[in-house]
Amino acid sequence: MLRTIFLGGFCAVLFLISSPSVFSQTSPPAKFPDGIKILDTVEGLTNYRLSNGLNILLIPDASQPKFTINCTILVGSRQEGYGETGMAHLLEHMQFKGCPKFPNVPKALRDHGAGYFNGTTWLDRTNYYETMPASDENLSFGIELEADRLVNSFIRREDLMSEFTVVRNEFEMGENSAETILSQRMAAVAYEWHNYGKSTIGNRTDIERVPIPSLRAFYKKYYRPDNAVLIIAGKFDPARALNLIAKYFGPIRNPASPIPVTYTEEPPQDGERFVTLRRVGTIGATGALYHIPAGSYADFPACEVLNQILTADSSGRLYKALVETKLATSVSGAAFPNHDPGVLEILAQTDPGKTLTARDTMIDVLENLTKNPVTDGEMSRAKRQLLQARERTLSDTQKFAVQLSEWAACGSWKLFFLHRDRLEKVTAEDVNRVAAKYLVRPNRTTGIYIPTKVAERAEVPATPDVAALVKNYRGRSALAAGEAFDPTPENIEKRVLRGTVGIGVKYAFLPKKTRGETVNLTLVLHFGNEQSLKGLVDASDFLGPMLLRGTKSKSRQELQDALDKLNAQVSISSKTGQVSVAIQAKRANLPPVLVLLGEVLREPAFPVTEFDLLKREELESAEKARTQPQALAVTALRRKLNPYPPDHVLYVPTIPESIERTKATTLDAVEGLYVRQLGSTAGELAVVGDFEPDATRTAIDEILRGWKNRIPYRRVEQTAVATEAAKIKIETPDKENAVYLAGVVLPISDADPAYPALVVGNYMLGAAPLASRLSTRVRVKDGLSYSVSSMLRASPFEKAGTFMVFAIANPKNVGKVDAAVTQEITRFVGEGVSASELEEAKKAYIQSEKGRRTNDRSLAGLLAGALEAGRTFEYYTEREKKIEDLQPGDVKKAFDALLDPKKLIVVEAGDFNKN
Repeated sequence: MLRTIFLGGFCAVLFLISSPSVFSQTSPPAKFPDGIKILDTVEGLTNYRLSNGLNILLIPDASQPKFTINCTILVGSRQEGYGETGMAHLLEHMQFKGCPKFPNVPKALRDHGAGYFNGTTWLDRTNYYETMPASDENLSFGIELEADRLVNSFIRREDLMSEFTVVRNEFEMGENSAETILSQRMAAVAYEWHNYGKSTIGNRTDIERVPIPSLRAFYKKYYRPDNAVLIIAGKFDPARALNLIAKYFGPIRNPASPIPVTYTEEPPQDGERFVTLRRVGTIGATGALYHIPAGSYADFPACEVLNQILTADSSGRLYKALVETKLATSVSGAAFPNHDPGVLEILAQTDPGKTLTARDTMIDVLENLTKNPVTDGEMSRAKRQLLQARERTLSDTQKFAVQLSEWAACGSWKLFFLHRDRLEKVTAEDVNRVAAKYLVRPNRTTGIYIPTKVAERAEVPATPDVAALVKNYRGRSALAAGEAFDPTPENIEKRVLRGTVGIGVKYAFLPKKTRGETVNLTLVLHFGNEQSLKGLVDASDFLGPMLLRGTKSKSRQELQDALDKLNAQVSISSKTGQVSVAIQAKRANLPPVLVLLGEVLREPAFPVTEFDLLKREELESAEKARTQPQALAVTALRRKLNPYPPDHVLYVPTIPESIERTKATTLDAVEGLYVRQLGSTAGELAVVGDFEPDATRTAIDEILRGWKNRIPYRRVEQTAVATEAAKIKIETPDKENAVYLAGVVLPISDADPAYPALVVGNYMLGAAPLASRLSTRVRVKDGLSYSVSSMLRASPFEKAGTFMVFAIANPKNVGKVDAAVTQEITRFVGEGVSASELEEAKKAYIQSEKGRRTNDRSLAGLLAGALEAGRTFEYYTEREKKIEDLQPGDVKKAFDALLDPKKLIVVEAGDFNKN
C-alpha cells in the first residue's frame, strides 16, 4: 500500500499530526542480552541498538491487551535509480509472498489474530506492521517474522509475475482520481532532479519490466539490520522482547558494502511552473505547490502552522476565499516533513467554469500575506489544533508506533518530540516570515508560465545534521498509562452499567482507566416512521451535519473553537430516521463538552449560509460520482438488491435522481424535520473509557429530559425481496481502474441459527485480509486485483441480509475476475471446508473480533447496537461459543441452504471500450 500523496481526496496524512503530549514513564529492564545496548530514554520510549546496528524502540503500554510491531526499513522511492521507479513499493508487496519460516505470511498473521497488518511505502521509508492480541506466543511470532522476512524473503520470479498485475491494478486505482494525478504532475514539474518528483507507485513500464535480479539486488542492498528500526508498542514484557530480538535478529549480518547514501539536491526553482491535465470527469481542480525545508529544519513547524491557517475547515484563509465565495467546493493542503527539502501543497475542487478564477484567487491569498499578515489569534488556533491532534494520536499506541516511522525516516525518531517543542514556540512573526520567504512566485508550481527579466528564487536550506541536532535531547515527563482490561464479552458484560436517560434513551456505560484519560461516547436518536419521512429522506441526511453548523448563541467557528479548547472531537451524522453523535474527549473535559452538546442538540440555529455550503458540497460530490466506476456500480447493485418503489423511504435513487432530490431539499424542510420529529423518545447511548458514570448520566439526562418526539417513532422495516440473477455493465470512459460487484439477498437475521456458520464461512471465503480463498485465488494466484473481498450483512430485526463480493481490476481483466470469483464461490459451496481450515478460521476470527473490541470507539458502537437490539453482551458470548462448536458440515449446510452462486447479481463498471 502507498502512503497518500494526493490532497484533493481529503486524505489525512498521519505524520502531519503534532501536538504536546507525553508517554507513560517506564523503567528499562535491569538486564538485557549481550549484543544489545541502551542508547537513550525519552518520555517513556527506550532506544536500544543491537550489535549489528538494528535500532530498537520499546514503548510499553498495558492499558489494552494488544501490541503493535512495526519494522521500518529506511528506503523509499528517494533511493530508487534510473529504471527502478516503484521498486521499493514492489518489494513491499513481495514481503508478503513468504520467507523460509513463514511461507504464507498473510495466513500466519491471520492465525495469530493480526486484525490490523499492512505494509506501506513512502518517499523515505517502507514499513511493515501488525497489531495482535497480547501474548508471549504472538510476541515471539511477530519478532521472528520480521527478522526472517527482513533478509530471507523468497523474491521468487513466479511470485513477481503474479504480483505485477496486482501492483499495476493499484497503479490504475490511483489513475481514476484526477486530483491524485494532478498532485503527481505538479510534483514532477516542481522537481527536476530529486526523486521526490517521482510517484512512489512508480512508472508503469518500470513496474512491468523490472528484472528479478535487479529486484533482489535492491532488496539485498537496503534490507539489512543497520538500515532498519524495530518498534514494539503496547502490552508486552520489555525484557522478553529484548531476548527475542537478540535471538532472531542478533545472528543477522549486514552486507560488506555500506548503505548507499543519496546526495542529489534540488536546485532553487527560478520561475513559476505550470501543468495542465485533461481527463474525463465533471469536477475541476486547481493547485499550488511551493518548496519548503526538510522536516528537521527549524522553519518547518512554522510552515506546518501556515498550512493549517490557510486550509483549516471554516476558519482557513483559503477556505473563506474559495469555498465561502463559491469558487471551490473544498480546499485542502499539507506541509510534508521529509528527509530532504519538501513541499507545501494546496489543492481545491472547483466548478470547471471557475477553475481559473479559483487558481488566481488562491495565488493572490498565498503570495500576498505580507499585505494581510497572519494574526496571533490565527496562529494560536492553528497551533492548538495541531498539538491536540498529536495528543490524541499518543493515546493510541498503535498509531504512535507507526507514526514514529515518519520521523525516523527524517533522520531520527527524536524529531517527533523536537518537532513538538519547536511547534509550541512558533509565533505569528515566524509564520509571516516563512510565508514571505517561501510563498513567492519563482518558487511556485501551478498552471501558467510568465518569463522574468532577472533571476528570482527562494533559497531552501539544506537538511541539518540531525545527529548533532538531537544528540543531547532528553524530552520531558510522561503521561500516565491506563488499566489493563481484557475485552472479552464476559468481562465487558460484568462491568457495563445500564439504564435510561431522557424520555426513552437506553444507555450502557463501561467505565475504565484509559491511556490519556480518554473517553468515547456514542449517542443515537431515532425519529419518524415510514409515513412521516416520505419526501424527507434527503432532509434527513442534512439534519445531523447542520446541527454542528451553529447554535443560537455560537457560530460554527465559535463552536469549533470551543471544542478545540476542550481538546474534543465531536461529529454528528444522520440518515433516514436516525441522528448519530460521536464524541472523543478527556475525562476532565467531558462535562463542558456535554454542555456544548446540549446547546447543539437543543438550540441549533440552522444558518442559511451554512446550509448553502453543505448543499453545494453534496451536489459536487454527486456530480463527481457520475463518472466514477465505484459509485455507479454500488448504486446499480443497491437498486437491484432493494427494489423499493420511488415513493418509499428506502428507495435507492440513481445518481441523477439523487442530484435533483438534493437540489430540491430546502432548509425549511430540514428545520421542520428537527422541530416536528426529533426527540429523545427512542435512542441509545454508549460511553466507554475514563469518566464518572453518575455525573455523566445526570448531564445527559438534563440535555434530553422533556425532549419528546412529536411524531411517534416506528422503525422502518426492510423486506428481503427475492431477486433474479442479472449482469449489468456500465461504461466509464477514461477510467483506468474497473470495479466488480456481485450480490444477493439472504433471508436471514443475525439471530438465525445458521448465522455463526455463515459468518465464519464468509471469513474463510473472502473476509480474512489477504488470507481468504478469494484473495488467494484472485490476488495471489491469478494476480488480477489489488483488492478483493466478500461481505456478509444481517440485521437483528428482520430477515433481510445480503452477501456481496467486491474487487477492482484492469477493465480487460474484469471478465477473468468474474470467472475466478464464480469458480471459487461454487467450489466453496459445493465442496465445503476441511476440519483444519475451519479450526484455523474459527480461532483467527474470534481473535479478530477481540481486536475490534480493543478500540473504545468501536466498542461504544457495539454497545449502542446491542441496546437497540435489546441485547446484552451475552449475545456475543453465545455466538463465540457457537462458532467454537462449528463443524465443517454446519458451514456447508448453511451455505447450501442460503447461497446459490447462480443467483448473484453482477455489476461491472469501467472503460471496457478502450483499446
